[in-house]
Amino acid sequence: QVQLVESGGGLVQAGGSLTLSCAASGSIFRLGVMGWYRQVPGKQRELVATITSGGNTNYADSVKGRFTISRDNAKKTVYLQMNSLKAEDTAVYYCNVNDLTTYGTRGYWGQGTQVTVSS
Repeated sequence: QVQLVESGGGLVQAGGSLTLSCAASGSIFRLGVMGWYRQVPGKQRELVATITSGGNTNYADSVKGRFTISRDNAKKTVYLQMNSLKAEDTAVYYCNVNDLTTYGTRGYWGQGTQVTVSS
């Protein structure tokens, strides 16, 4: 099993910054794509950003130019630097990690961390 521990959420004013972290531990074979998603009540969880093991990134249009995803493979940690935050960025943010096992890819979710942006 793989455990994910998220940190870094909180309350920030519009225009401010936050950095989220998600550390993976446990029986990890080989980490593949890691990413961040977010969800607000009554809406589906949506992709924010992903990063491959080689460092290729993908962002939702709504966060391009403001958010930066990165990873430290040695620490098995993925980060999300969020700048120029807007009220509409308010959501619960979840990290997602894919473990490339010999039996196939297994996906894991973090517990979620609340980000609240006050306008």
